[in-house]
Amino acid sequence: MSVNTFGRLLRFTTWGESHGPALGAVVDGCPPGLALNEDKIQPFLDARRPGQSKFTTQRQEPDQVRILSGTFEGQTTGTPISLMIENVDQRSKDYSEVAKAYRPGHADYAYDAKYGLRDYRGGGRSSARETAARVAAGAVARLVIPEVVVIGWVAEIGGDCIDPANFDANQIGRNPFFCPDPVAAVRWEKLVDAARLAGSSLGAVVECVATGVPAGWGAPIYAKLDADLAAAMMGINAVKGVEIGDGFAAARLTGEGNADPMRPGDGGPQFTANHAGGIAGGISTGQPVKVRVAFKPTSSILSPVETIDRDGQATEIRTKGRHDPCVGIRGVPVVEAMMALVLADHKLLHRGQCG
Repeated sequence: MSVNTFGRLLRFTTWGESHGPALGAVVDGCPPGLALNEDKIQPFLDARRPGQSKFTTQRQEPDQVRILSGTFEGQTTGTPISLMIENVDQRSKDYSEVAKAYRPGHADYAYDAKYGLRDYRGGGRSSARETAARVAAGAVARLVIPEVVVIGWVAEIGGDCIDPANFDANQIGRNPFFCPDPVAAVRWEKLVDAARLAGSSLGAVVECVATGVPAGWGAPIYAKLDADLAAAMMGINAVKGVEIGDGFAAARLTGEGNADPMRPGDGGPQFTANHAGGIAGGISTGQPVKVRVAFKPTSSILSPVETIDRDGQATEIRTKGRHDPCVGIRGVPVVEAMMALVLADHKLLHRGQCG
């Protein structure tokens, strides 16, 4: 079977391909009575939209969303919400070489091995274009968790990290990199532009924090909040690693260093650290939920790379067309969307079990 649905109570299914007529999502399980129209969704799609700077793919897609079902008089009805985004700027001819040979690092060979055929036009479902549907679904999920604020940013590009001392959340929307460090943003302009001009690409690390998550969301074993977050983030195209809280750095700490000490506070404990990323034993603690997501460099590059064709013969491939020199940049709205979708699902799960 092919799994295209994620979530338990708040479930969403994405559909469509990079070069098909449209793509979209169906969100099921959304509570009724929430105010929803296209204006509630469009700003998040605009943040992910391609072609907004020379540092992203120049594919010109307006990414205008249409709500086809699930609302009446501006409110959700509790029935499936169908969202559609048309593709208007496909250039399938750019992929003539990809039809003959596999792009190393991309899903071309894996798709062929699994299905016996593949949509080579932009990679079909393996394209980052699919994430537009997730962002639209994530906008609906945010309506379910109004008490939670989700914010993401790029923390690293090509191994060059931001300086935490320069962190300014107001800077995230003021540069093309979703960068909270204005000094790093200036460096990244040269870094990403150099990769673009060289026909290459760079990886990136996206961080995302959700504040306002109450204690108690999640489950001890098979529906751990952090496990579902990890699965959600790993399901994003081009993601190769996920950390919750300190992540791998926790393995280099002592028990004392990794502890999140608690002191008495009004209405609950006051934590003096958050190494666990707001989740303990699979259940939220009331602290900010923190996730780091690693995006690999874009596999579609102009530099020639050794590969094989569909007949197994040795060849080289250069991917022409319009591609992100750093796909992780536009990954920020996608990571935020997946965070919102998981948290909204767990809010409903918690309410269903515990009231």
